Formats: sequence, structure tokens, C-alpha cells
Amino acid sequence: MRTHFSLPRQRVFSLGVALCAASLLLLTRGVSAQAPQTPPEAALLQAPLAPGTLPQNTIFYLLWRGAPAASARSANHLLSLWDDPDFAPVRSALAENLLNNSDKKSRSKQGKQLSPEEVAQISSLLENPFLIGYLGEPSRSARAAAAAEAPARKWNGFFLVYDRTGKEELLEKTIFKLRSSEKELPRISAVSLAGISALKIERKDSATYWAENGKYAVSANEPAVFESLAAVLKGTSPAATLAQAAAYQEAQPIVGSGLLEFFLRVPDIKDLVPPTDPGAPQAQTVLNALKLDSIHSFCGHLTLEGARTRISGAILGDTSAGTLFDVWEEDQAAPVSLAYVPPDAVHYQESQFSLLALYKAVKRGFQASAKPGQEGMADLVESMVQTRLGMPLSDALGLLSGEFASVQRDPTLDPKGQTYFVGIRDKQASLKLIRTMLGDRISSERNEGDTTYVKFSLGGSQGSAGVMQWNFFYLAVTPNLILASKRREVLSQQIAQRSTAAELPAPFQAARAQFPERLNGISFFDFQKLDWQSLKDKWIADSAKTASTLQGGRAGAAHDSAAPPAWLLQLNPQVLPRHLHTTTSASWKDSKGVHFDGWIE
Repeated sequence: MRTHFSLPRQRVFSLGVALCAASLLLLTRGVSAQAPQTPPEAALLQAPLAPGTLPQNTIFYLLWRGAPAASARSANHLLSLWDDPDFAPVRSALAENLLNNSDKKSRSKQGKQLSPEEVAQISSLLENPFLIGYLGEPSRSARAAAAAEAPARKWNGFFLVYDRTGKEELLEKTIFKLRSSEKELPRISAVSLAGISALKIERKDSATYWAENGKYAVSANEPAVFESLAAVLKGTSPAATLAQAAAYQEAQPIVGSGLLEFFLRVPDIKDLVPPTDPGAPQAQTVLNALKLDSIHSFCGHLTLEGARTRISGAILGDTSAGTLFDVWEEDQAAPVSLAYVPPDAVHYQESQFSLLALYKAVKRGFQASAKPGQEGMADLVESMVQTRLGMPLSDALGLLSGEFASVQRDPTLDPKGQTYFVGIRDKQASLKLIRTMLGDRISSERNEGDTTYVKFSLGGSQGSAGVMQWNFFYLAVTPNLILASKRREVLSQQIAQRSTAAELPAPFQAARAQFPERLNGISFFDFQKLDWQSLKDKWIADSAKTASTLQGGRAGAAHDSAAPPAWLLQLNPQVLPRHLHTTTSASWKDSKGVHFDGWIE
């Protein structure tokens, strides 16, 4: 089966209020207030739609199982923040902004924005379960026969299945409201698909099929997709289901549970680019060279575990040597940078990433895309880079151990309190490379013990007429790490305070014990150490400055009219530390892929 996959023109919106609203906007806008009634014999089966029963050509799905019970919400830190009365102004402002701006292009100039009351009502649609997804394109001949349309039309396999139990009237009103905001009303007609009476909503460049019956509302942009969903909902399994797909079976330990779950299958390389595309042969050659087929899927789920919210997932595939999984470095028990994390750290993040493996993959793709007679271009570019660096690019990248990290200790998240770390294998060779790359931007260099401090300018260089430098940055080069910061004293302090026993600060040691011993990435954030009031003031100032700068580029724009977003102005800083305490996450690689896991509490 051919399942040509192309990204849809519609935007994918954030999970939350906008997710349901955007699904309705993109998949159901234009539906009239009254849908034709379906005969009893064609009624949809009143049962949940399990993702495994979807057709095997399902490329993506996101399943929301509905709002949790009140007891679970009150016990959970993240949801109790969302439900806190002091957070209500922010909640309303965010929902109003997302809903009123989700589809500006379809609004008429006279279209009214949603009122706060309407926003609250539409937001309540998220209380019910829904499933959105994308089906890959079947064979063009089958599609043309089923839809009686030109096979050259671009495929759009998005769909929505919504459990409308108790929301029938609200759903109908919401669709009518969204439809009335369109610039041009679409043409609506009644059709029958898979024995289901549905509405066909036609616009200039698209068509949508919609039906409401019994427990479900179903929408799709392709008749073949609608018919497949209708058959599943009536209890008729497709000839080949997603549960039979190897990628979905591989993801079974991760999907199938949680308040929210998602699955994205990487299509076969031959299906990523339609054969009718003139550049298809070359594109497939490049994708083969990159070994994209080594990645099978990206999947995960979100669960509530009492006070904590847990997010787990994985990138699954073939992790053997020579594949894209080489980009993730080997796991380790204790990162070198961990010894420099002070007890008062607000945030620490570390990951193992091989730039050399990434470079090799990109080079393979570049060589594969070269036209006849230009196969040596990659070597020519590499030779030019070698001349600039004073060593082969592969040797330069090989100096990096793969460790990249950062630590923030300032409670207002001031960039001056941030330190960055890059792992190295050879200090002297790394210093030579730094001197070559920075050249006359280096202002000074000094050795203290086993550390070499380098001061250089981001804004100018030393010339024969004198020194013209500003915006300085500082490096501390140790035998196995390069530390970087905007402040020299920050580096000196961290070098002096580094410990021989690398371990996380006390609040995160218990969380670390829940992850495997060897990791290729770890992160923690202590919300309790933040100065929330100062952060709010800083965000408002930065937002106003950015908006004012953007408006200043337009003729006649008033600088003082640039206002920060409403949700930020209405935020009560004291409500955040009341509920948010810490977040910890980690990643690791095994024979099945790269896994990630984390908690917000």
C-alpha cells in the first residue's frame, strides 16, 4: 500500500483550549446549525475508539481521554494551579487569546471576537475525550475511484473524532459561531458516506465532511478517511489495522495509557515524496543517505501520579552503528559538568550529543544530492573549512566529548548568571582551535592552575590602530570542559567551588534515583528559588520593548501602544510558587531507541 505523506496546510495548534478550538475551526468550520439526521440502522457504535483499531496507514494520532475527576485535579500540583481562583484571570486571557486568534485569516473584518463567556463555554468542550489524527494517502487509483475526483489534488488526511456526550448543544452552537466568522460562506450539501448521512462543506480549495450522530461527532477532509472512521465506529475493523503495524507494536510499552497519548510514525522513505514529484528520485536518495528509515516512530503519554504530572516518551527505531541514533552519545552515570552545579542552582540541564555523527550524516546527504560531476564539492568545502580551522573539520569536532550543559543560579534568570559547558577531550588542542577561530577578538588569556581563562569580544576586534572591542564574553578551559559566561567572576567562583563528588543538589537526588543509572541527558528546575515578582516585571519590560521595536519598524506606529499580553499583566506572581515546586527529566538510549521521562510537581 502506498501512503504518500505531505504536511497539511493547516496549522497545528498547542494542546489545551486551542487544540479543541483549532480542530473545530480547521475540520468543522462552515457546518450549519442543523445536521441531517442519520437513520437508526446507520447509527455509529456507542463505544470508545481505540487507536489500535484505526487503519494501518495512520501516520499520526493524538488521543485526549477527557478531563480527570475533581479529586485527581485537586491533588495534582499542575492542575490545582490551573484551577486556582487567583489564576483565573490568566486562564481566561490565555483561552481568549488562543480562540480569538486561532484562525484570523478566516475572519471577516467585521467579525466579532468571542466574549469571555463564550470562551469559557468553548473551553469546556475539552472536558470530553477526542481523537485527532492523520491518515496517509492510499493508492491514487483507489482514491480517485472512491472520491470521483482528480487524483492530482493534494491529499489532506486530517480527521477529528469527538465524544460529544453532554455537549451536543454546546458543540452545535460553537460550530455555528465559528462558521459565522468566515469571510465567505462555504457551499454545504448533504451526502451519504459508508451509510452515514453527513454534510459536505466545500470551499475554494478544500472540502470537509462532518456528521453528528449518537455519541460521536466525526470530521475529515477526505471522503476515504471519513468512511474508514465511520466503519471503525460501527464496529467494522479495516483489513489492516494500526495494531498490526510494526512501528505501533514497537511503541506498545509506551502508548495505550495516560490522560493524553500521541503516536507519530515515520513513513517509508518511498512514501515521503510522491513519485509524481520531479525531484522524487533525488529526494529519496538523500533520505536514504541520511538513513532516515532508522527512526520508526515518536510516541509518548502524559499521566497524573498524585501531586505529580509525568511525561514519558521515546524515539524508537534501529539504533545500530551508522544510523541517525549515533547522534545521541553513549550514556554515562555522572556528567563532568555536574561537579560544577552549586547547591543554590535554579536550573541545570545536560545532554550528550555527537556533532561529529551529525556532521557525517549531513555530509552523506550532501554527497548524495550532488549532481553528476559535482561529487567532490563536499570535499572542497571540507578543505576550505580545514584551512580556516587549521585542522580537518572531523578532527575539530572530535575534540568535543559530546557533553553540552548549562546552569542558572540567578533567581530572576538573568543571562549573566548563566554558565554554559562544552565537554572536550584535549585541552591544548582545544585552546589552539579557540585561538584560531577567535583570532584578534581575544583580549586576554591567563592561566590559573589547570584552568586557562580567555576573554574575547563579541562586538569587535583588535586592529593595528588600537583596540576596538565591546560586549565581552569569558571562557574557562579546563582539562575536560570549557565553561562560558558573560561574567568572569561567575566562572572563577564555579571553578573554585567544583566538587570531586558529582551529584545533583539535594532536592533532586530522590528524583534522579527514579531514572536508569546511565543517562545521556538530565535536567532539573527549582521553581521555589525563583523571584516571581521580579520575573514578571522583567517579562513585561521585555515584552513591551520587543513589541515597541516591532511597531517602530512600521510607518506611523505609536511606540507607547505596544502593550504586553493580557495574561502576563493579569498574572499574580504569588500563585505560581503556591503550586509549582520542581521539575526533573532525563533521557537515555538503549537497543530500542532514545527514551525520555520527567515529572512536574
